[in-house]
Amino acid sequence: MSENSVIREFDDGVLLLTLNRPEKKNAFNMSQWNAFSDALNAAREDDSVAAVVVTGAGQDFSAGQDLSDFSTAFAEGSDVDPGAGYQSTMDALFSLDKPLIAAAKGIGVGIGATLLFACDIVYVGQSVRLKLPFVSLGLVPEAASSYTLPHAIGSQRAAELFYTAEWIDAERALEVGVAARVYPDDELLAAALEKAKMIAKHPVSALRATKQTLMAPHRDAIKAARAAEDAGMVAQAGSPANIEAIKAFLEKRPPNFRNLRERAEEE
Repeated sequence: MSENSVIREFDDGVLLLTLNRPEKKNAFNMSQWNAFSDALNAAREDDSVAAVVVTGAGQDFSAGQDLSDFSTAFAEGSDVDPGAGYQSTMDALFSLDKPLIAAAKGIGVGIGATLLFACDIVYVGQSVRLKLPFVSLGLVPEAASSYTLPHAIGSQRAAELFYTAEWIDAERALEVGVAARVYPDDELLAAALEKAKMIAKHPVSALRATKQTLMAPHRDAIKAARAAEDAGMVAQAGSPANIEAIKAFLEKRPPNFRNLRERAEEE
């Protein structure tokens, strides 16, 4: 792997995973998807790892999927599946049987937000700004967030965040229950690592068993949510709304979905 897109640092039972593409706001490309899933799988298999912390290099957690990666994957003659890295990461994420703690500041968009909902504990910095942009892109939620977010904060609050695609600042994240605590940006990672090391003092076998117990009632629901989301993505990707949203993004203008509604009514 040419780029060190996920940095692994181990200390005192805690594995720190740092998403390391700060020049791209840690947006996921194929390399980072693969590196992250490999790191999660390794953490699961390593008995010396008691807890995992995930954070982002630079000023942001993650801006989501790197759209330029899709352009390369869909180039004429390419046999690369742009969704393979995402799917393998989801498998690794939801099979991790140890505490997973997030320390997020700055931008968290798309998977940069939904990844947090799959973590056991989320700490955010005061600069954090999260966004669930799926409806604004003509798409549906991802990463089982259609289940994990309503489970965490309630169906009505989750629906508001999904349907509006509005920004979620640190105060709102704490208010609705997305975050457990808010810290100044320069104290965030140290606080998360301190809590992780406190957790890591306990027997790994007990931590594993406890997480398995906590997850047991939700595994079937998460599996069903992932399947429904994947089907929704297939149905919506390339739709007129999705194409208009992408064109608007590239042209740096607001999307015009009204024309699509009027055209549908005429037909």
